[in-house]
Amino acid sequence: MKKITYFILLAITIVSCKTQSNIVTSKDEAISKGMYSYSKEKGSNTNLGKEAFNKEEENEFDRNAYVRVSKSDNATANKIVDVALENLGVKYKIGGTTKTGMDCSGLVFSSFGSYDVVLPRTSIDMSKHGEMISTREAQPGDLIFFKTNGKSVINHVGIIVEVLPSEIKFIHSSTQKGVIVSSTSDAYYGKTFAQINRVLNY
Repeated sequence: MKKITYFILLAITIVSCKTQSNIVTSKDEAISKGMYSYSKEKGSNTNLGKEAFNKEEENEFDRNAYVRVSKSDNATANKIVDVALENLGVKYKIGGTTKTGMDCSGLVFSSFGSYDVVLPRTSIDMSKHGEMISTREAQPGDLIFFKTNGKSVINHVGIIVEVLPSEIKFIHSSTQKGVIVSSTSDAYYGKTFAQINRVLNY
């Protein structure tokens, strides 16, 4: 029994470490990971499908066809991403929209509002705004939505900051860590991913 308990604890520790490795909690760390140095590698399409977040189906995709996209085709979208990244480290506060504290939709609402883009105030209403697009079309500045904590409806939103061959990085305000950058490669977000919306005109 002790051996079984030990292996369970070891497995949990390994998974936790892997999940935390993709989290960015400060502007300096974001800069060091290239989230402020915009670039688009060869190719114009990320060719990422939702299935890429499912490890069992990952080998069905030609990984060489994917490209890294860390710059949007829309200049305003890039500026909004920068504004959002300025909030890294801000604590979580339900209903908050300022640096004294913000919730997930508050971060999105205030970041887009900085450039006079008016969005609904809640994540569920934001999910009905703009145009739903596939993960193949995702770019920085698009909104990414989740159904977390076993919810059957959308209840969490973030702003995409970078698209990579097998993951999407996004900035959001989490209840436990405040404003951070996370990744769909983290099991929790890969499993709860719901949709991506584009709210700016391209």
